[in-house]
Amino acid sequence: MSRYLLKRILMMVLTLWIIVTLTFSLMHMIPGDPFASESDQLPEQILLNLRAKYNLDEPLPMQYLLYLKSLVMLDLGPSIKSETRGVNDMIKDGFGASAMIGLQAIAVALFFGLLFGTIAALNRNTWIDYAAMVLAVLGIAVPSFIMAPLLINYLAIKWPLFPVATLASWKHSVLPSLALAFGPLAIITRYMRTSMIDVMNQNYIRTAEAKGIPTFLIVIKHGIRNAILPIVTFMGPLIAGLLTGTFVVEKIFAVPGIGKYFVDGIFNRDYPVILGTTVFYSAILVLIIFLIDLAYIFIDPRIKLSSRGR
Repeated sequence: MSRYLLKRILMMVLTLWIIVTLTFSLMHMIPGDPFASESDQLPEQILLNLRAKYNLDEPLPMQYLLYLKSLVMLDLGPSIKSETRGVNDMIKDGFGASAMIGLQAIAVALFFGLLFGTIAALNRNTWIDYAAMVLAVLGIAVPSFIMAPLLINYLAIKWPLFPVATLASWKHSVLPSLALAFGPLAIITRYMRTSMIDVMNQNYIRTAEAKGIPTFLIVIKHGIRNAILPIVTFMGPLIAGLLTGTFVVEKIFAVPGIGKYFVDGIFNRDYPVILGTTVFYSAILVLIIFLIDLAYIFIDPRIKLSSRGR
C-alpha cells in the first residue's frame, strides 16, 4: 500500500507541474502584458518599474523558474491589479463562498440524482422512467449559465422566494446552488439508471429475491451499493469543480468566490491570479481523484489498491 501511495503522490506532483507549465506557456503566448492597456497613460519609466517589480522584464525561462520557486514555498504571488492583496489572500477569501455553494450543489445533485436514477431503473419503460429521462436530457442540454437567469426570473422576480446577488445569508446561496446542481443531477440520474438496471439483472439479486428478501432491502443493501461505483468515478472532477466554483454562475449571482477572481484576472491579464487559481483548482482536482480511488475499497472491498495501481 505504501508503494501505491508513493506512486500516486509522485503522479499528483507531476500532473500539477505539467498543468503549471502549460498554463504559464499559454498565458505568455498571448501578445502584450498586464500593463499593455496603460502604455499610453503612464510614462515609460513607470511602466519599466512596474514590469521589473513583477519580474516581467526577466526572460521567460527565468520568470518560470521564479514562479516555481515561489510555488514550492506555497506562495502564489502578488496580484498585479490589486496592490494590497496577494493571490493567497484572494483564494482564502473566495474559497469559503465557493465551497458553501459547491457543497450544497453536490448534496442536491447526489440525493436527487441517485433517487431519480434508482426510481427510473425500478420502473423501467414506464412514464416514471420517461419523465426522469426527459429531466436528464434537459439538465444536460441546458447549461448552468442559462439555468441561472431562468431561476432568477422565476424564483426571484416573478415569485420572490429567494434573494439574488452577493452571499449575505444562506437564502442567497439557494439559487446559485440549484443552477450548479441541475446539470450534475441529470448526469447522475442517467448513470444511476443504467448502472442500477445492470445490477438488478445480476444473479445474486435474483438469488436474494428467491430467498424472499423484500425488494426495498435488496435495493438498499445490494443494488445501490454496487450501482454507485460508476457514480463515484464521475464524482471526482465534479466535486472539485463545484467546490472551487463555477466561474460564470458566480459572476451572474455576484458571489464573492474564486470564480469571480479568476474571471477578473483574465479580463485584467493578472498573471499571478490566473496561475494561482488554476493551480489551486488543479490541486483540489488531483487530491479528490486520489481520495475517490481510496474510497473504492470502502465501497467495494473486492477492489484492491494494488490492482488499481497497475
